[in-house]
Amino acid sequence: MAQGLELIYEVKTSMDFIAGSLAETPLGRLVLRSMLSLDQLTLTLGSEEESPRLLSRISATFKRGDFIAVIGPSGCGKSTLLKMIAGIASGSEEGTIHWDGRNLAEEDFNPSEFGYVPQFSIAYEDLTVRECVEYSARLRVSGQSGEERDEMVSRRLGEVGMIEFRDRPVKVLSGGQKRRLALAMELVSGPPILLCDEVTSGLDPRSEDEIVNLLRNVARDGNRLVISVTHSLKHLQSYDAIVVLYRGVLAYAGHPDHLAHYFRVDDPGLIYAQLESREPEGWQASWLKHSASFQNASKAEVGEKVSFPGISTSSVGICPECRLEYPNGAMYCKECGARLQITKDGKEANASEVQDSSHPAALSQLVTLIERRLRIFLRSKAQLLLQAGLVFGFPCLVAVFGWNGLPQIRNLGMGLDLNVIQQLTEARDFLIQASKVGSLVSGIVMFEVILLTLMGANNSGREIASERQIFEKEKLSGLSPVAYVASKVLFLGLLSAIQSLWMGLFIHYTCAFPGDLSSQLLFLFLVNASMTSICLAISSYMKTAEQASMASIYLVGFQLPLSGAVLALPSWLGLIARPFIAAYWSWSGILQSLRGERYYDIVVMVIQTSLSLTPLCLLVLGIHIGVGILLAYQGCLRTRME
Repeated sequence: MAQGLELIYEVKTSMDFIAGSLAETPLGRLVLRSMLSLDQLTLTLGSEEESPRLLSRISATFKRGDFIAVIGPSGCGKSTLLKMIAGIASGSEEGTIHWDGRNLAEEDFNPSEFGYVPQFSIAYEDLTVRECVEYSARLRVSGQSGEERDEMVSRRLGEVGMIEFRDRPVKVLSGGQKRRLALAMELVSGPPILLCDEVTSGLDPRSEDEIVNLLRNVARDGNRLVISVTHSLKHLQSYDAIVVLYRGVLAYAGHPDHLAHYFRVDDPGLIYAQLESREPEGWQASWLKHSASFQNASKAEVGEKVSFPGISTSSVGICPECRLEYPNGAMYCKECGARLQITKDGKEANASEVQDSSHPAALSQLVTLIERRLRIFLRSKAQLLLQAGLVFGFPCLVAVFGWNGLPQIRNLGMGLDLNVIQQLTEARDFLIQASKVGSLVSGIVMFEVILLTLMGANNSGREIASERQIFEKEKLSGLSPVAYVASKVLFLGLLSAIQSLWMGLFIHYTCAFPGDLSSQLLFLFLVNASMTSICLAISSYMKTAEQASMASIYLVGFQLPLSGAVLALPSWLGLIARPFIAAYWSWSGILQSLRGERYYDIVVMVIQTSLSLTPLCLLVLGIHIGVGILLAYQGCLRTRME
């Protein structure tokens, strides 16, 4: 029964045997460097002893070149197991995972060592197929020239059967084509492990067949370990081994030929029903009892199972340390265990065919992210139309109130030739006029400020939340959170600058608005940037784009009443709320730019809230921007992988 069994289930004593005796030989070291070993993996939802267990004492060993299926009823822990291997599971973990001869608890996966294909789409809808793979390569692989990258992109698209669709936008692809694209994006770094989380779910039968065959070829031709979580029992014979989970325990781990026999059913399709006949602990005990008969008889037999499909017999491996040559497709040096540099027919292989453990620097990733964000922005007609409406429409709303310019303030004569009644009448008329003009000036400034805070909320309220899952996937693949947040700051900063500059210039020249124009433009930009950064932070903490957008709009709604520009706040409320209201500081700073103008005295006379000094306004708005960016970065550090 052990013959042909490509997945070896190891109880603790067997794991000790492999890690000990077998590791003493060059062949044993080679075997261990080709395996992924799970030992007593347990995941608990909380830290309390009574907390529910999502996985319980999972132990198994997988080798490169195998195509593994993880099956079981919904909620049995299939996706959780994949996340534990990838290092993104949430909860209290126990047990160990070894890969390439090292404990992953002590030395984590290099991002180039594994690919993770989640259930959701990891491609931007407005990019083309080729652009998605190219950007994935630029974010994950360093040291490639443009020509080498183009060659690699074409090769990966050819491997997954997407070369003919390379110029199509992602949004027009079918479900199966999007899964193929995701595979191509994950293969750019040549990972030896590929984890696929229900990539066949929701596909039509033909697409499902194609994806399964594709994954099998990816495992064989690339000498990769491919672990695929699936509900489908249709293609069991396509896998080298089947792992069956039931309510968090391992019920079976063996060759598909023995699956029906082990569960005592005539048809493998009845396995899920059969699982309900016992409690999880019963299946776990049963497999622990019978697993020995599925193990390889000796370490020599284990060694015979190490193979390297997909490497041509004309290939030669050269150890970078010992400079020894290994023909016949060897992958690791038997003396020092280093990974060989593969050459073909005596020539060094193309750099893209050798796994690159280095990752692009954060600055390189930053440039790539900005370029990608600008391309997506310019491709989205909806975003362009919305921004055009905001940039050109909002200033017109403000200018309506002063389209013919601000009214001139008539001097108060108070001549000696006037009697008391005439003097009182003139003084009354002056106060009425001053009140109207002062309110108009203050109102125009606050209207500008509020509309720019609304633009800021629109700029960033959905920015991170709407693409959070893609970001989490790219972060798992080595994307620097610093580069990601910096790209958002630069892109949104440019957008805020354009919006604020146009708003300020339009109002200044249309309404003949007085005061220092440069100071006014600065405060308009700062309030926009302040709200943009704060809403970016909100977006980084919210689970959905809708939640983030709603919270951002609520924040804008508090700006006007709590600024004190319309109605004076109680002194205690003003002291509490004012530090958090960006609109007040921008409004106050712009009105301070009117010093030296007659309008300043009139505005001060009619408003009910005291103005703050310009340096303080600049400082507070600068703090708002800095805090927003810092909180956005902290939010991006948190893992929110579904």
